[in-house]
Amino acid sequence: MGLGGCIILIAVGAILTFATDWDMQGVNLDLVGVIFMIVGLIGVATFSSIARRRRVVVPPATPVVDDTTRPHHRDGYSDGYGV
Repeated sequence: MGLGGCIILIAVGAILTFATDWDMQGVNLDLVGVIFMIVGLIGVATFSSIARRRRVVVPPATPVVDDTTRPHHRDGYSDGYGV
């Protein structure tokens, strides 16, 4: 769920809690609204911590290889195989 979904959950929860006076048998809409708002806030906190972690720039861990050295000549004896 993205940031937009979390904000929608918060808005729907606030509407159910503060702006409605519906009565349903067996369902407390005020409690459902509060639960939606809490879940939305947890989602916003989680999303923001993940987004902050993605922005961290990590320097490359691999060493830079310098290919400007002289070319190697393999004659079969200088690398230890012909001894």
